[in-house]
Formats: sequence, C-alpha cells, structure tokens
Amino acid sequence: MNKENVRNTLFILSTCISLASTSPASAQRMDEMWGKQNTKEVKTNEKRGHLFEWGNYAMFIHWGLYSQLGNVWNGKTYYGIGEWMMDVNMANADKNEYKAVARSFNPTQFHADSIVQLAKEAGMKYIIITSKHHDGFAMYQSSCDKFNIVDATPFARDPMKELAEACQREGLGFGFYYSHNQDWTTPGASGASKVDAEGNPKTFDDYFYQKCLPQVEEITQNYGDIELVWFDTPGNMPPEYAQKLVETVHRNQPNALVSGRVGYGLGDYMTLGDMEVPLENIEGLWESVDVTNDSWGYAWYDQNWKSPKQILTYLVSTIARGGTYMLNVGPDNTGRILAYVSKTLRTAGKWIKRYPEMVYGAEPSPWKHALPWGDAVKQKDKLYLAVYEWPQSGELYVPGLQNRIVSAAIKNEHKDKKITYTKKENGYVLSLPFKKPDPLIPVIELTLDNESARVDSTWTIDPEIGIKDLSVKFAQTTKCTIHKASWMEKFGEWKHVYCVSDMAQDSRVSWTIDVTKPGTFKIDLTLRGNGRGVWRVETDEGRFIQNQQSISSLFTARPIGWIRFDKAGRHTISVQMPEGNTPCDLAGISLQPIFFE
Repeated sequence: MNKENVRNTLFILSTCISLASTSPASAQRMDEMWGKQNTKEVKTNEKRGHLFEWGNYAMFIHWGLYSQLGNVWNGKTYYGIGEWMMDVNMANADKNEYKAVARSFNPTQFHADSIVQLAKEAGMKYIIITSKHHDGFAMYQSSCDKFNIVDATPFARDPMKELAEACQREGLGFGFYYSHNQDWTTPGASGASKVDAEGNPKTFDDYFYQKCLPQVEEITQNYGDIELVWFDTPGNMPPEYAQKLVETVHRNQPNALVSGRVGYGLGDYMTLGDMEVPLENIEGLWESVDVTNDSWGYAWYDQNWKSPKQILTYLVSTIARGGTYMLNVGPDNTGRILAYVSKTLRTAGKWIKRYPEMVYGAEPSPWKHALPWGDAVKQKDKLYLAVYEWPQSGELYVPGLQNRIVSAAIKNEHKDKKITYTKKENGYVLSLPFKKPDPLIPVIELTLDNESARVDSTWTIDPEIGIKDLSVKFAQTTKCTIHKASWMEKFGEWKHVYCVSDMAQDSRVSWTIDVTKPGTFKIDLTLRGNGRGVWRVETDEGRFIQNQQSISSLFTARPIGWIRFDKAGRHTISVQMPEGNTPCDLAGISLQPIFFE
C-alpha cells in the first residue's frame, strides 16, 4: 500500500471508525441513525421546558429486558451496550429466544420511591426512562402489544406508572424514551423481519400504525403530565411518520418537549452525540447525554464508574457551554440501582446543594470555552468559577476579564470567605489559600460591575498550569482541514475528537494564544496514526523546535521539545510536518511552563 492509500485509509478510519450496523438488516452506522437535528427558536416558560432549560440536570434510565441478561447471552459475556444484544455487532441473539427471556424477568427489588429519592438527592430535576427500546419490549402495559412487562413477565406490574406517580409526589419531572424507528421483534419495523409468524408480509406502515403511533399515544395520555419524549435513531424513517409522532406528543402533552433525535429537524431541542461534552458554547436548547460507567443498560462486568468529581466536571462543563446534562443509570435485573452509583450521585448531589448557583438557572460561560484550571458560569452580575485544579502557588489567573470586579469570595455553604485580587493588563489574579477549600471542586464567586460580562476569550497560557491539550477546534488551518472523529472503543462507548488528518509538507495548523510571562515551555502534540512523523513547532518570534515521534493507534500526547517566548502578550504558535505524508491525526497542542524570566 502506498503512502497516499495509507493516508486515505487512516482518514476513513478516523471519521468512520466502528462501522457498526445498527441492526441485523441495516448497514447504517449508529451515529448516522441519530438523525439530522436543526436548532430552532423554542419558547419555554414555567411549564414548557422550564426543568430542561433552568434545571440543567436530569436522570436518564435505561432499563428493560436486556437488564435481565446483564450482557450475557448463551453463557458468553459481550462487552458493549447490552440493549443491543440482538445486533450483529453484539450477540446477534435470535428473536424468539430473546423474547423468551421475558418469562424469567421479575425485578422484585424495583422501588419507584427509592429511585426518585436518589434522583432528588443527586440534584436532578426530572427523570427520563426507556418505555420501549430497539428490542420492542415495552416497560409498561401496552394494549397494542402483549410483549410488555405486565403481560409477558412474572413481575406483572407497570413500573412506569409507579415512577410517574413517585415523581409527581416528590416534585420531579417525568418523561419517556421511545425507539420509534427500530423495533427488532415487530415485523415490518426497521431491523425486523418483513413477514410475521404466519408468513404474511408486513410493511413499515403496519408497524407504525399498529404499534408505534398507538404506543406513543399511550405514553403521552396515560401517565399524567410529562416533561419530554426522547425519541431515538430515526434512521431512514420517512419524515411524515416522524411529523405524526411530534404532532401526537404536542397534542396530548402541549407542555412537553420532543427530543431532536426524532429526526428531520422536527424536535424542540438538539441532543449531541452520545457521551459528548462540546468544546465551545452552543446556542439554543441542547443536551449532552452521558453514562455513569461505560454502558447504558446494566452490564454485570462494568465497574468503570465515574467519580463524583468526574460527574460534576462534565455537568458544569456542559452547563458552561450552554447545555443540559442528562446522566444515565442502568438498574440491574432485580430493578435496583447499584450501590456505587447511588453513593456517587448522592456525593455529587451534596456538592450541588452547596453550590446551586453552578447549576440551576446558570448561564453559559462568557469565555465560550473552558479555562486552563476549570470553567465558569454566570448568574446576573456574578461569575462563578469552578476550579477543577486548585493552584499550588496561591494565585489563580483569570484571563481576559475586562469588567471591574466589585468583590470576590470563596463560596461556602456556611459563610463565604472574601479574597483579594489584583488587576493585570489582561485579566485578574486572585489570591487564594494554599489549602483546597472543597474536597471536590471549589467555587469562587466574582461580583462584577454590571450584568454584562466582558471577556477576551483568547486562550491564555496559565502561569502555573499552561494549556493542556488545546484542541485544533480553536486553530486556523492552511492547506488542511479540521473534522470531527467519532468512534466506539467498546460497542456503544463513544468518543469524540476534533482533528486534522490531511497534513502535508505545506500544511500548517496555528493557534492564537496569550502568553502571561516570557519563558520556556514544554510542547506536547496529541496524535494518532501510523509510523513515525517529523513535527515542527514554530512561534511568531521565529523560534522553532523539530523532532520525530512514533505515532500509535490511540490519541496520545507525544513530547516534541522546549520552546521559548521572548515577550509576553499575544502570539501565534504553529505546527507543521516538514517531511509530510505520515498518516496521522493531529488533535491538539499542550504548553507546560518550565522557566519564567
């Protein structure tokens, strides 16, 4: 294979890794099945969209027949998202054998009040749960298909009804996930057989009008007021069907939102890719959906839990970018949420109770991106700084802030502690105690001279931290292009990175940055690819470093060398491949302070 073929192959892999068919009958990738979403102006009020826009934090629950399996089929463990056990990329389970699992599904430890209480203590404002996933099994009593938890299992109860009533008692919102296009056990649906058990032909019309539309009528009429309906994977469903579903939700639940994943730009808000927190602020109504471990439904082996600090970091970073964060839990086959999850969510919830300003009603960061040490949200004339990395120097540099600070304090649930600050040429320096004041994430409140926060959002090298992995998303390019790479590490465990894949000898990737102090910095490049590449990093002062590094198949920070900035102020730093043609993806650059003048 020549170099050009290698380059083309790598580019295809980086943009289309995990060519996972979404059902045994489909060759579409899962991310393509998420559907086209357009942002549009949606009017919210105290009833419609309030908990989404103001609350900013919700519980997602994936629970179904697949929870009985826990990712085991015929004695073998499948590592990935178990709700896709019938997919060819997982166990390719036989439809009739899978349906027979219902006879042993008896989640007697399910207690709606316990789950709702957990969500409330976690600081979440509403719950969305799977009423029917792609396997076609309804987690409520459906009059149009007996393949449901009441009629087909020994449990014989409607947990959706119990959850809806518990949410109403505790003042939480409630809503449903519904797989509207894929239904692998219903003839005629996407991914299912085109004939029924008697050999009669079945079309998508049969599925849609005999099951899908009637079930959406059921979930929007039989469970009281709901917050939203979260449709999933429209795929190639014709748009007129999606339109009927949207009209049904809005007719039966005029105060409910419809997820953008209904497809065709028909939803009321946008849902990003699974497990994705954006790098820059996004306008409009949108959400990020994430998991407490690696899988959505319960998997017996998956103990890779997010810590309380990780959850809070993703939550705050999502809100700071302008979005809502919905975090998934997967109850096991008995209906319980596992102890590690409960403890983690409650620990994070206690932090939110200490600092509710960071979540409820918070406006996005005026910087429009993360800061080297953390992130920020806004409430009227106040900025709230979430300091993920507490400075060891006792000084926190707040770059680019042009307002006059009226007061500054470290937030505390009992009594805030005032701190001093110094105005610099391009920002402020806050004087902080050396001891970290909160074991998870300390919060600093800055009161500004008015409600309009004015900042210069240019990325700034923090004097202590530098800049870690500054994405190419913030770069300018010459003779190369930035694209988004999305892939699955396990089936359904998504990763998303912006990168440049088509660098040649005359290509250049450049970042504009502010240097707070003249000095020397260690340069790392975040790379993925094949073979060894030669890299040149150059500043606008004419200083450069050049080095060769091997490149692995995973994105990894690779050291290039040390480079000096002679003057403080605004600079450009650029990356080139002077020998070119090494198949690679460049995702970002890191600058770590070594010496200052």
